[in-house]
Amino acid sequence: MSDTPANPHHAAWRALLEGCREAAAQANPLLPSGHLTRINGLVMEAAGLKLPLGSSCRILPHGGSPIEAEVVGFNGERLFLMPSEDVYGLSPGARVVAIDPPAQPPRIGQPRQARRRAVDRAKLLPVGPSLLGRVVDGAGRPLDRHGPLQAESLRPLQGRPFNPMARAPIDHSLDVGVRAINALLTVGRGQRMGLFAGSGVGKSVLLGMMARYTSAEIIVVGLIGERGREVKEFIEQILGEEGLKRAVVVAAPADVSPLMRLQGAAYATAIAEHFRDQGRHVLLIMDSLTRYAMAQREIALAIGEPPVTRGYPPSVFARLPQLVERAGNGPEGGGSITAFYTVLAEGDDQQDPIADAARAILDGHIVLTRALADAGHYPAIDIEQSISRAMVNLITPDHFEQIRRFKQLYSRYQRSRDLINVGAYASGSDPALDEAIRLYPAFERFLQQSLGIRADYGSSLENLYTLFAGSR
Repeated sequence: MSDTPANPHHAAWRALLEGCREAAAQANPLLPSGHLTRINGLVMEAAGLKLPLGSSCRILPHGGSPIEAEVVGFNGERLFLMPSEDVYGLSPGARVVAIDPPAQPPRIGQPRQARRRAVDRAKLLPVGPSLLGRVVDGAGRPLDRHGPLQAESLRPLQGRPFNPMARAPIDHSLDVGVRAINALLTVGRGQRMGLFAGSGVGKSVLLGMMARYTSAEIIVVGLIGERGREVKEFIEQILGEEGLKRAVVVAAPADVSPLMRLQGAAYATAIAEHFRDQGRHVLLIMDSLTRYAMAQREIALAIGEPPVTRGYPPSVFARLPQLVERAGNGPEGGGSITAFYTVLAEGDDQQDPIADAARAILDGHIVLTRALADAGHYPAIDIEQSISRAMVNLITPDHFEQIRRFKQLYSRYQRSRDLINVGAYASGSDPALDEAIRLYPAFERFLQQSLGIRADYGSSLENLYTLFAGSR
């Protein structure tokens, strides 16, 4: 009997039963609880309960529906809780109970996930291909009325720090479907770019064009702190039905709690990380990084953290690189996350601390100016102020020379625009300026692009070379 080969089905069932036994042993038979002692603005205080930072709990009001909250701080025996919804109807002494994170049930043929870290035992949200084409909120609840999510697995909101030496280099360009970016601000696969713009200059339209026309396999869109009307408009009009089929939209509008806005940004990044770990190439669009920072500021100020720079506490500037560094390339031969983060900045406002911090931790920035938008120039990209830091490793020397020549002539015209308009410049005085004046109408046509037109990477380069074909 010893020579009889082992039955693989029996072994799989034994492993499943062993996983069920371990899961049952980890269950807590007791339900620890405390009581609500104080509500001060956005923060609630609870006593009689000891929970780790970042864990979830449920508040049970007398005769009302439960309210979920998260531990954001503590002082001695008191816990500071931030609710994820309205707190109307709560009374002193309301019961506070801990919420055990949903455990991944054991499955045949799959190893049981080890939950050794504290973040693995905190909040877990659904991820997987079933989210494609869906619109969810920051807690993983569907907003599109297309039924419940059939998620394949759960993932913690906070990702593990990535070893920078294990990342693959940025050496492949990514087609975003926008002519000016493809040709003059080439974006690499795994690059983190910032989109700096004020309100109402067309940044959402530009992001929608990227989402529709990009060559990336998966698009993850995080709408953080935006207007509810803008969320629906972005999904139905800008992204469109075809773009939504390969996209996941995480919406945390301005009217939800700051905790849900933070969680929405982390959830969108966690979804993108899941697809990257599967070897997929992901385009992550987050609108906006400034609203994310404002949500963290609201929470930090509510629990008593002192502000240091224009009302922003230090934790805001610590959270920004933690979120941004989760994007990027995976290991060699694996997937990637190319991320675009919008930053609310009027022009080149050096006094804005969030814009300054974002500019330093990103791999380049695209600036949209109101002057171009007011003149009907769409997309309103200011080529002079925009830069892609990884572009040198992605393009050929000939392509780089064309970009340099384009920027030189474009900048020469912009500096002399007033002289040209008033007729103070005499033709022939400066040959370079004469060439800039002759080519400027073609430059403007090149930089502008309609919403319904896709410009792939090859045609963008061809159009750039065509600009100077007659003047070589």
